Amino acid sequence: MTDTSGNEKKTLLLVDDDRPFLNRLGRAMESRGFDVRVAETAAEGIAQIKKDPPSYAVVDLRLTDGSGLDVIEALHQARPDARGVVLTGYGNLATAVSAVKLGAIDYLAKPADADAIYGALIAGPDQRAALPENPMSADRVRWEHIQRVYELCNRNVSETARQLNMHRRTLQRILAKRAPR
Repeated sequence: MTDTSGNEKKTLLLVDDDRPFLNRLGRAMESRGFDVRVAETAAEGIAQIKKDPPSYAVVDLRLTDGSGLDVIEALHQARPDARGVVLTGYGNLATAVSAVKLGAIDYLAKPADADAIYGALIAGPDQRAALPENPMSADRVRWEHIQRVYELCNRNVSETARQLNMHRRTLQRILAKRAPR
């Protein structure tokens, strides 16, 4: 899709169930030259993609009606050249890998500022993300492993507990908490 000057229109779909964040990010991205559309649910995001696939998308991982990964998958199917970024406050390696396999170009932890999101959206394919200043703690590595096994077991708590040789209730308590630093 091009504008009257022949340039590619920078259409951006923002999908997040946090309305204040969605509004702030929308204004910030409009000031950076994007034509912004917003959705608060996965269903709304997928409907907008089917109607008119955007060239860019920023999608929250956990939405009230499902997973942002479904939105990323729909975006990649409708427009393979689109650049999608996944945001989450519940980051783990398993969902990051899933997001990239489904077509996301980056995966950012919340709170992410507009500059970081913009940088991820326009980064070239040969640009690499900076290495983290602090390595993961042992607790974080354990948590990441649990999340990976949980995803491999198709988010089945009982099966994950069996695979990890852990009591199911203990696993449920771990899964309900945020990731350690």
